[in-house]
Amino acid sequence: MPETAEHILEERSQDVVTLRFHDPERRNAMTAAMGEAFASHIARLAGDSSLRAVVLTGSGRAFSAGGDLEMLDERARQGRSDPGVARYPIRDAMRAFYKLFLSVRDLPCPTVAAINGHAIGAGLCVALGCDIRIVAQEAKLGLNFTRLGLHPGMAATWNLPRLVGPGMAAELLYSSRLFSGEEAARIGLANRALPAEEVLESGLSLAREIAGCAPLAVRGVKRALAQSEVSGIEDQLTFEASEQAVCFESEDVQEGIAAAKERKEPAFSGR
Repeated sequence: MPETAEHILEERSQDVVTLRFHDPERRNAMTAAMGEAFASHIARLAGDSSLRAVVLTGSGRAFSAGGDLEMLDERARQGRSDPGVARYPIRDAMRAFYKLFLSVRDLPCPTVAAINGHAIGAGLCVALGCDIRIVAQEAKLGLNFTRLGLHPGMAATWNLPRLVGPGMAAELLYSSRLFSGEEAARIGLANRALPAEEVLESGLSLAREIAGCAPLAVRGVKRALAQSEVSGIEDQLTFEASEQAVCFESEDVQEGIAAAKERKEPAFSGR
């Protein structure tokens, strides 16, 4: 059964964990309280060496409607009350808020965003922070910051161009337009679009498939993909060779090679 924490549901099935934003009455709007609960779960899971994949989804019909409007209104009042001075504490507070949700990037195992419904603004940004995205075809997605009079935040301007290219990222960020899950898959923002009722099971199925691979190697792949964001090819070759050298010391590589020779499914221990 799910374990309940404020605004977050956690459920574990063997070595795969599902985290669920849980404030369906407000379409899982992202508050500081939700962020703190989320970051607490992530910090604990990040230290669990037995964990092989995490799936992130939302309760009800939305993934997340984005940043809580009351919180944004409070920041606007703060900014207008002391222009030029308040911007620095606001900057620091917003950066801390981003980090609560982007802590999902700190997980050493792969993450799958199962976008079961609408994902708007910061709600979409946290999905962009995951490794893989599966989205409901009929979901409405958008980075609506400029429609609110805001500059984008929560790494929108860093993640989006890397997924969809600079031109499409510019279009979506400048215009704040909404788009469907089908378009998200077409432009490369999501890996695939499915009927809403199939999204979570597809995400879990993929997580289980990942969990069936050697966890030392999979976690190494995650480190390598992060490293590739700042590396040239020569540095990346050295990184890959170093990771392979570590794997050659493991029981898992012996299991994998033996299973391949015997034409059977490997049973990896993570050692």
